[in-house]
Amino acid sequence: MEIIFGVIFHFIGGFASGSFYIPYKKVTGWAWESFWIVGGLFSWLIVPPLAAWLTIPHFMDIIRSADSSVLTYTYIFGVLWGIGGLTYGLGVRYLGVSLGSTIILGLCSVFGSLVPSIYYQFKPQPGKDTIETLATTQWGQWVLVGIVVCVVGIIICGRAGSLKERELSKDQEVATNNSDYKFGLGITVAIISGVLSACFAFGIDAGKSMANIANDAWKAIHPNQGNFLYQNNVTYVVILWGGLTTNFIWCMILNARNKTFGNYTDSRTPLLKNYLFSALAGTTWFLQFFFYGMGESRLGNGASSWILHMAFIILIANTWGLVLKEWKGVSKKAFTTVIVGIITIILSVVIVGYGNSIKP
Repeated sequence: MEIIFGVIFHFIGGFASGSFYIPYKKVTGWAWESFWIVGGLFSWLIVPPLAAWLTIPHFMDIIRSADSSVLTYTYIFGVLWGIGGLTYGLGVRYLGVSLGSTIILGLCSVFGSLVPSIYYQFKPQPGKDTIETLATTQWGQWVLVGIVVCVVGIIICGRAGSLKERELSKDQEVATNNSDYKFGLGITVAIISGVLSACFAFGIDAGKSMANIANDAWKAIHPNQGNFLYQNNVTYVVILWGGLTTNFIWCMILNARNKTFGNYTDSRTPLLKNYLFSALAGTTWFLQFFFYGMGESRLGNGASSWILHMAFIILIANTWGLVLKEWKGVSKKAFTTVIVGIITIILSVVIVGYGNSIKP
């Protein structure tokens, strides 16, 4: 039952992440940097401490009492994760949507799920699985197989996206070659983005001692109810301070460069509507990690949790593409390919879930 609830929580988190950008489509008259930072203030500054306050008594006392090195590393990983998110757009620009997204999400999945296990191989900690554990146990081997299958699914979805772009370009009599296409620069940026985007998972591990304090306090009061569902909420506060730093600085630079500071008070735009939908998008974005933490508390394994999280994001995002008829007009081959990719990702979720179910 614990495994089932863990998978369900990760699905809800993936649904939130795969859906959060939809409210932004309702924002009109604002530049990207303006609605992005307004939503980001809710994602990274307002909602995280509110969630922690609602779920963890005296969460700020836990942060204040944390070792300075814990806070520093957790914050730095948040900053690096923020850079990964910003460079995502450049990777897509230079490689195209399908190829860029495929490489970035694939690298993020693999690095986020495996690097912590490699780290704990050299610096073991109680309750943390090492790469040796994954490679030498039956349940761990199933998790590794699930990771490989997920990456295969991502590649298949990327192939479908490539077919779609080629067909639509041909139909519209647009040159197949993108003038911005720069493979050397694009692959470099994509690798940077994929690796740095995985830093959120590293930040969770870096701040685990804060989550452990929240978990121990919960268990002292509820000794027979398992791990505390919301233990990671205190860690998120510090990680997202780092993410806010990166995104705030970049958006302010863009506001200055593009002269879009006036967006925030421009009465010619539907200000109330824009603020509300940006706030909704930002809040929905944070919910992905709110439920990620709940899922991890039930599965108890960083590699499994991260790959399930990434798999559900890709699954939901591609499903929205089908619902919104983004694949309308493409060939049967392209449509069949994306369906095969989605099914492969679902299979990876089942495999990872099975691996966790047989964990001693």
